[in-house]
Amino acid sequence: MRNALAHAGRQGRRVVAAFIGTAFVQDDAEAARVQWRQVADQLRPKVPKLAAVMDSAETDVLAFMSFPKDHRAKIHSINTLERLNGEIKRRTDVVGIFPNEDAITRLIGALLLEQNDEWAVQRGRYMSLETIAPLSDDPIIKLPAVTA
Repeated sequence: MRNALAHAGRQGRRVVAAFIGTAFVQDDAEAARVQWRQVADQLRPKVPKLAAVMDSAETDVLAFMSFPKDHRAKIHSINTLERLNGEIKRRTDVVGIFPNEDAITRLIGALLLEQNDEWAVQRGRYMSLETIAPLSDDPIIKLPAVTA
């Protein structure tokens, strides 16, 4: 969205954001793609660079629509990933210089395990096993064992 709005011009940002937002509220992936194409085609005469950005980004931007509706609210944004990366950066900055690559792997692995545990026990859970189970080919879903 930031990339698209950078091409929209200062006065047109709200209108463009509203137009693009209509694709995200569609019920299924095909309807979202059709709406995305319509918005890009409407914007093409006035803002061709924005339409080109939309053309090239369509697959990536709408990838989350192929997931079940319950998951879309959690994965439509990269805020969770950016927050995790920020936490990793904050913790690695404290260390400064690592003695070897294994030390980096251990620290980041521990941080990722800690984050996974937090997501698993959160009240609103990031994604529960019950909502992920329909996506799997394996009828029996179990938590993977963590080995040292």
